[in-house]
Amino acid sequence: MVARRRKRGERDSEQGIPSPPGYSAIPIKFSEKQQAFHYLYVREHRVREGTKSSWPQKRTLFVLNVPPYCTEECLSRLFSPCGPVQSVGLQEKPELADSPKEPKSKFFHPTPIPGFQVAYVVFQKPAGVSAALVLKGPLLVSTESHPVKSGIHKWISDYTDSVPDPEALRVEVDTFMEAYDKRIAEEEAKAKEEEGVPDEEGWVKVTRRGRRPVLPRTEAASLRVLERERRKRARKELLNFYAWQHRETKMEHLAQLRKKFEEDKQRIELMRAQRKFRPY
Repeated sequence: MVARRRKRGERDSEQGIPSPPGYSAIPIKFSEKQQAFHYLYVREHRVREGTKSSWPQKRTLFVLNVPPYCTEECLSRLFSPCGPVQSVGLQEKPELADSPKEPKSKFFHPTPIPGFQVAYVVFQKPAGVSAALVLKGPLLVSTESHPVKSGIHKWISDYTDSVPDPEALRVEVDTFMEAYDKRIAEEEAKAKEEEGVPDEEGWVKVTRRGRRPVLPRTEAASLRVLERERRKRARKELLNFYAWQHRETKMEHLAQLRKKFEEDKQRIELMRAQRKFRPY
């Protein structure tokens, strides 16, 4: 049975590994003890004409089906035989166009979703991409000289890395706030300079800055604004505009008269009762 499986594996390797069109398959194994292969699908990174990309052309290798245990350091080591590797980037999905990237924070970046990812491997020379496309495997991810943590050891390492250093966190927050305050001050200074100044066509830009101060956002101020809006709506409302409004107004007036008549009768009866002579 084992010999039959071995022969089948040799025959599959001779026939070639199925891969998506335009991609080359590279088999990898987590360790020497593992018998099953995992395949990375690689091709040269290309974009359409007129589209900019943050990855250099002819020196970038696009890699699909990267497993979760494969880090940037692992990919750099696996492709180092093809040539000097300049950088490696892991992403959840391919990027379609060049988008401005903010500097990645060590403390405030979103937690990556564990799963298969895509990678961009940048070589120092274009020959590295050509060599990677014909690379044969299997390649080992975890070796004795470069072990990859897994299981409980990886969990402990991830938990240790998740605890931030207070001093480093304070430095990063202070740096961010200084840059933010500087940007806001520049925007306010620019807006103040442009206030009331017409442009080339004679238009004056209207900004939020005004002579009247903004109302404080307190509960009393909010209630005053709501009461002012209610009175404004009441002045605009049309009274007795429809026939049914006339009828309802007359019925309400008659009901008020009846109620007042009954109240007057009770008050008169009470006054008469109080005027009676009661010697005992």
